[in-house]
Order: sequence, then structure tokens, then C-alpha cells
Amino acid sequence: HKGYAVPIGGVVAYRDRISPSGVGFDIGCGNKAVLTDARFEDVRREIGRVMDEVFSAISFGIGQKNNERVDDALFDDDAWKLKAIRDLKPMAREQLGTVGGGNHYVDLFADESERVWIGVHFGSRGFGHKTATHFLHAAGAKDGMDVDPCVIPAKGDLGADYLESMKLAGRYAYAGRDWVCARVLRILGARALEEVHNHHNYAWREEHGGEKLWVVRKGATPAFPGQRGFVGGSMGDISVIIEGVESRDSETSLYSTIHGAGRVMGRLEAKGVRDRKTGTWKRKGRVSRHAMMEWVNEQGVELRGGDVDESPHCYKRLPEVLRAHEGTIRVLHTLRPLGVAMAPAGEFDPYKD
Repeated sequence: HKGYAVPIGGVVAYRDRISPSGVGFDIGCGNKAVLTDARFEDVRREIGRVMDEVFSAISFGIGQKNNERVDDALFDDDAWKLKAIRDLKPMAREQLGTVGGGNHYVDLFADESERVWIGVHFGSRGFGHKTATHFLHAAGAKDGMDVDPCVIPAKGDLGADYLESMKLAGRYAYAGRDWVCARVLRILGARALEEVHNHHNYAWREEHGGEKLWVVRKGATPAFPGQRGFVGGSMGDISVIIEGVESRDSETSLYSTIHGAGRVMGRLEAKGVRDRKTGTWKRKGRVSRHAMMEWVNEQGVELRGGDVDESPHCYKRLPEVLRAHEGTIRVLHTLRPLGVAMAPAGEFDPYKD
């Protein structure tokens, strides 16, 4: 669906150039799933308490700081010396392990064998957004959705600095998702048995057709043959663990697949628009809180936070989307949601894309 300069789900390959707008504002946004040794019966029985603890221990929403001090070796990286990002380090330290708003989440699932999984989706937070903004301005990019992508030489000074900053933001996003999953494991009193972890807003140096290319995936996940990925549905739909398969279509798509079901309704269309001064509706939304909760409750999901612009009504049904990708991916596990935690209603987060 529509995104800033490049559609969400878009994949573009460049020989010697890179696109900061293609990667997007939430550099390194990604999905991580963890198979746990938690007992399904225990989690199902305690799901209310567990989700209360998740929502309390982990920070959701714009500009939030982590309640716990998190240190990581990434803060010793030489890339922090770059002029573009050196002043962002204090903020990055405070936000490491926070989830943000929009479509970002921390979920608990059960698979077809009643095994319990953790699933998370978020990226590099304010650090990534400010980094992307700096380089887009430096490159003279136009603002807005309906503009040409910003493309710069990969080997120029600006391109080299961008790539180094992007890699650090990607490392930061990985560390944040690792910390959140570890924190949820502590809440569950469980251990990790398997992990599936990928970016979907990033640029990779890959070989395709015998040629070295910069492959930019915006809201798209690498899916090389045998490579696993975690794809989310919505708060009231299944999610899946998939793996890429070899096919002509896979090759054509540069071995890429979806990271989620994709929207069918814009946020303002779902929520409506109020006059800020009077509070009266300029345009009423199409989704009510009651309708959202009715859907979620029918699926037996314990919801913490979330607003109507993230209701299942706003998303395609994941099984239908997966059918459109048959021949490029294989579903390994189907995950049904037990608990969902997102930023509370009223939050707006520019890092969500």
C-alpha cells in the first residue's frame, strides 16, 4: 500500500546507488518471533496478568523512554562519531527497548501444536527517524507521499555516511527487539527454543543474476530459499512463520516477501477527524471501539492498548494475502493470537512506517 515515495512492500535494486526514502524513516524496522518452552495451559490461564506485566514493563508510544537502563555494545560503535548521528546517542540510549506506536506490537501466540511464541514488530525509534530525516534533507529530497524516491550514489560521501548510519540503526533495532523478547521471557518464566528475526526496512548488498546490487526493501522481508520469516496479521487474525522457496517468481521478486497483511483502510478513515478547537467531528470514522473489541473478544485475544486505526477491520486477511504469494514462500507454523499489546489510544507515532 501507499508509503512515502516508495510503496510499503516495495523492493528496488540499484547497481551503485542507494535510496534513503526507499529504506524509509523507521530504519531497520523488523519482526522477531521466539518459540518458548512456556506451557500453553499456564499462559492461557494467566494471560490477563501476563499482558498486564508486558504493558507495564515495556514502554509503548511516541517519545517513550525505557523504564530500565539498557546497555549494549552497539554504543561503542565508531559510527557514533559521524556528524549526522553523534548527537542522537543520549536519546538512543533512553529509547532502546521501547516499542513505539502505530502498528508496532508485542504479542503472544499459540501455534498448531499449542506451543507458545512471542512476536514483536518495531524498529529504530527516534534514532532511526532523525537519522533518515537528516540524510533526506542533506540529499535535497522532496517531502510528501507522491514524490520521486530520493536516490544518491552509494560510494559518495553522503551515501557512505548514510550506509554506515543505516547499519548502526539496524543493529540498534535488532538490539531493541532482542531486549523486548528477553523481557517477555522473564515475565513468562520461560526460555527461548528458537528465534526468527528479520528487518523489513533496510538495504542489503546482494548478488542477483550474477550482479552485485543494493536491494532496498521497504516493508518487505528477505525470503531466500530456506530463510525463515515471521509475518504478522492483525490483533484479530493469525500470524505465520514462513520460509522462502526457490521459484521463478521468487527470483523475480528478488527473494522478498511480505512482513504483514497490509492495510485496506487509512488511519484517518478508520478513526475519523475531529476539530481540535471544538472537539466536534469533521468526519466520523468507519471503525468504532465497540466493533474492534467485539472482533478481538470473539477471537479470545487479551488486548492491552490499541486504537481503532489498528483494528482488524483496517487490514487484509492474512490467509488471502498468503495465497497470493504461493510458490514463493511456504508456511511452517500458523500462530493464533493470545495477547496483544500496543500503544494506547490517542498516540501518534511518526516512526511507524
